[in-house]
Amino acid sequence: MANILIFDSGMGGLSVYREVHRALPTHQYFYLFDNACFPYGELGEARLVERVLELLTTFVPRHDIDIVIIACNTASTHVLPALRERLHIPVVGVVPAIKPAAEYCRLHELNHIGLLATPGTVSRSYTAELVQRFAADMQVSMLGTTELVKMAESKLAGQAVDMTRLSRILAPWRGEDGPDALVLGCTHFPLLAEELSQCLPQAQLVDSGEAIARRVASLLLQPASDAGGERGPAGRLYCTRLTAKARIQDEAFAAEGFCRLEEFTS
Repeated sequence: MANILIFDSGMGGLSVYREVHRALPTHQYFYLFDNACFPYGELGEARLVERVLELLTTFVPRHDIDIVIIACNTASTHVLPALRERLHIPVVGVVPAIKPAAEYCRLHELNHIGLLATPGTVSRSYTAELVQRFAADMQVSMLGTTELVKMAESKLAGQAVDMTRLSRILAPWRGEDGPDALVLGCTHFPLLAEELSQCLPQAQLVDSGEAIARRVASLLLQPASDAGGERGPAGRLYCTRLTAKARIQDEAFAAEGFCRLEEFTS
């Protein structure tokens, strides 16, 4: 049984956890979210790298972690090289699912890919390289926002999603010229899948969850499966600031099989 850490600035990594746990249900899962510095999309690159290194170089040895999943597109685009230099275990990041979106469009003879992500992910040269590599022959439009990150967090805290506000954010893509495939380039965004589909019913939603699960399974040298319905021990949940909001969000994690939320300090 491996100790698997899923790390994010908030609750978006829950969408990744669901896919990885579905494929590998018998392991011990740890979830650490850095709500003291949420959202990462609004941090400068230097501060972001410093913060993630500070937390994970302490958390990983303290809990004997075997593999780390950086379940945050913004953090993945900035911090993976530095983190891999400091940790001597596998570190898996997430990247926008441009490749599977392009494959979907080609299969269905479609052409327009939309990338919905944080401003940092949209502006990164790595994102442009993914588009050039996998979708150079297609129309690719991008929309950067941190508002949906906050909406997803509030939804998991029990608040209703403001559909008028969401529709206004997505206004550039509404109508006949909207994307055929919508890449959810932030792990928070699959948590709003139902609402996004209401606003953009023509778009096929694409995210990185299944690809991450396959990658983790390969690194653990274990085929992905449902393990006959077996489950590992309850997940262990940590935040960096034990706020009232975090305590409310704890209920969403409890429904996924996590223990009561604890505060982690480095």
